[in-house]
Amino acid sequence: MQTTFALGDIALSRIVEQQQPFFDALTFFPTLTPDLLAENRSWLEPTAIEPGTGKVVLAVQSYLVRTPHHTILVDSCVGNDKPRPERPFWHMLKGDAFMRNLAAAGVAPADIDIVMCTHLHVDHVGWNTQLENGRWVPTFPNARYLFSERELAHWTALHAKDPIGYIADSVLPILDAKQADLVRSNYALDDHVRLLPTPGHTPDHFAVTLGRGRDVAALTGDLIHSPLQARYPELSMRADFDPAQSAVTRRSFLERYCDTETLCCTVHFPGPSTGRITRWGEGFRCTPVTS
Repeated sequence: MQTTFALGDIALSRIVEQQQPFFDALTFFPTLTPDLLAENRSWLEPTAIEPGTGKVVLAVQSYLVRTPHHTILVDSCVGNDKPRPERPFWHMLKGDAFMRNLAAAGVAPADIDIVMCTHLHVDHVGWNTQLENGRWVPTFPNARYLFSERELAHWTALHAKDPIGYIADSVLPILDAKQADLVRSNYALDDHVRLLPTPGHTPDHFAVTLGRGRDVAALTGDLIHSPLQARYPELSMRADFDPAQSAVTRRSFLERYCDTETLCCTVHFPGPSTGRITRWGEGFRCTPVTS
């Protein structure tokens, strides 16, 4: 699965690693009630909610951004060979989808100039590294990896107290290789690529906006996981660091791009994952755009 959009002088491609039902909806969204879920199942099924099980269908994917200046990977999915016993669907993967879809977009790992991690969660940092002769080494040998300085400080402090597997195998080796650039979450790379602070899911989560002079696309990271949260922006998911802040951030982001031409590029919405934001009552919907 790989889709490319031409946005002026920017090419934007989805690089999909997985898409499947993952978590029970009522567990994934702790404040979601059975009645509200039942009220919305007709439009959520089968794309965003699996019929029968009630599990949330999620994509795990990266976005490949090609500008006149850089080839950029935004987020890096789960990765292969990573021990994730607490998540059987990510444990010791041996998949070829990510690299196959990257190749289908015409890009090899050595072609990536910059890797941007919207935040440092397990399913956004995995392909940062690969196993080579028993060592975790950067998958993208010529890339600079952009991390929020505050985000990195938060996770490395937690790791120092109680080791976090994915920080050890997918983040620290980048620091050891001296390929990390630590930035603020409002950093501008150049006239085509900017970060947008979107805290809540993690302490210093950022979105990525693209376009010269205006935002032709906005890459959400994990400020939103499901179309259900577009309709109900106050619905936060279980892993949000600050659920109240994430709700404020989500509504602000959706208001910012509502009824504009900006392409909203979500990480976890099932395919096509991309669309434009319009109003739906007191909430919003993301109307799919595929080309």
